[in-house]
Amino acid sequence: MTSSKSSVAMLLCSAGLLASPAVLAAQPQPGLSYGANLKITAQSTDDQDLGTRDGGDFNGAGLSLRPWIYQQQGDWAGYLLGEAFVATDVIESDTSETDTFDPNDARERDDHFLALHEFWVDYGGLTAYPGESLRLGRQKVRSADGLWWDSNIEALRWSFETTLLDAHIGIAERFSDYRTDLNELAPQDEDRLHLLADISRQWRPGHWAGLKLHHSDDSGDLPAPGSPVDELSKTETGKLTWVGAELNGDFYNERSTLPVNYWASATWLTGEGDTQRPRTVSGVRQAGAEEHQDVDAWAVDLGLRWNIDESWRLGTTYTRASGGVDGDDSEQFVQTDLQSNRANFTGTNSGIYRFGEAYRGELNNLQAASLFAGWNLDKDYDASLIYQRFWRVDDQQDSASGLQAALEPGDKDLGQEYDLVLTRYFNEGQMPAELGWLDASAALVRLRGGVFLPGGAFVSGTDSRMHRAVIDFVWRY
Repeated sequence: MTSSKSSVAMLLCSAGLLASPAVLAAQPQPGLSYGANLKITAQSTDDQDLGTRDGGDFNGAGLSLRPWIYQQQGDWAGYLLGEAFVATDVIESDTSETDTFDPNDARERDDHFLALHEFWVDYGGLTAYPGESLRLGRQKVRSADGLWWDSNIEALRWSFETTLLDAHIGIAERFSDYRTDLNELAPQDEDRLHLLADISRQWRPGHWAGLKLHHSDDSGDLPAPGSPVDELSKTETGKLTWVGAELNGDFYNERSTLPVNYWASATWLTGEGDTQRPRTVSGVRQAGAEEHQDVDAWAVDLGLRWNIDESWRLGTTYTRASGGVDGDDSEQFVQTDLQSNRANFTGTNSGIYRFGEAYRGELNNLQAASLFAGWNLDKDYDASLIYQRFWRVDDQQDSASGLQAALEPGDKDLGQEYDLVLTRYFNEGQMPAELGWLDASAALVRLRGGVFLPGGAFVSGTDSRMHRAVIDFVWRY
């Protein structure tokens, strides 16, 4: 039996895996567990287009109910997570890559929907290690930095997690968003296969060294030149490979006891792709000729945090992603399309967008620097204040972000941002008497706010500021 299990494990390892396994808020006991997460959200997004077109404002309130059920029997387990969402406007229901509203996504979303976020089966009996499992189905795939992976996607994933060694390998492809308001995939997800792997070793307490690998094979067909196209037509295909190396001194661990936390990573992107730029002929958008190019790009990401005492943290980050040379985008870095760019980097338990809660930059022709302060008070409160500055690397190329506003050549200054994230926690055993009626295992109230001040790289006539603010009340039971 042991030999058979080893053979199966080796076969599955060679087949591939995905990054970090999804972790339930409180690990259920063997048998049947179930519950629901209730969230009430108020969101205000002003001038996402910086005043350059109609719309761009999203203001409203929403109610999300996420029931879940978990069954564990021996080495087998299964999990199902759904959602019913209703709001007064088209606002975000979550902060992961799968659910965050993308202004560059031309698909029409409704202010209400039903969804299935996760449904998987898991087998943990291939080896004797308690941190080993094989999982099949739609599942959360996440890296601690959020820069590589943070998405719900259909996958076969094998994970091996011990005190000294973490390793994951998997294969994934998105077949549906499993939402009643989205009937088709985003163009970049159609016919796109992902192979993912990572390994990291703890070489001394709190200090890790690791490698990451991501390969995407987009085998979709581009429209024939001259044929009519719309905003949902596929414009890019190709094969891309990301290879990364990193050193992590508990930078994403808010409970770290080290006096100083650090993070250093370098990523190389290589591959080839075909791009098709639409053109307008007699008022009709048509597919243009295909352009083939090789890709050779890179990105670095650095972080340093000083834990002054049990309550206060100070830190800084610096990120640079190649942007091409004089308009040549063959050296322009892009991300995997499975990232959320959210992480716990300020030393608190709050996940924060790495490149501005309002601006929401991407690792694409971007140079970004930040200064931040984090504050914790027991288990009841935390707060983060972040200042960020953004530039283009190549002033002839665009830089992807969460804005719908054009850039013009000749200026690298993208702007600056101030973010504030405040959270009040109501944990089990710490619920104030006046809130005892909640009967919840955990609850919180969180404010996320960002004010972005555009720089000279944006076209003339843009507004001088935009903001995004979200208040969430979350109740888990």
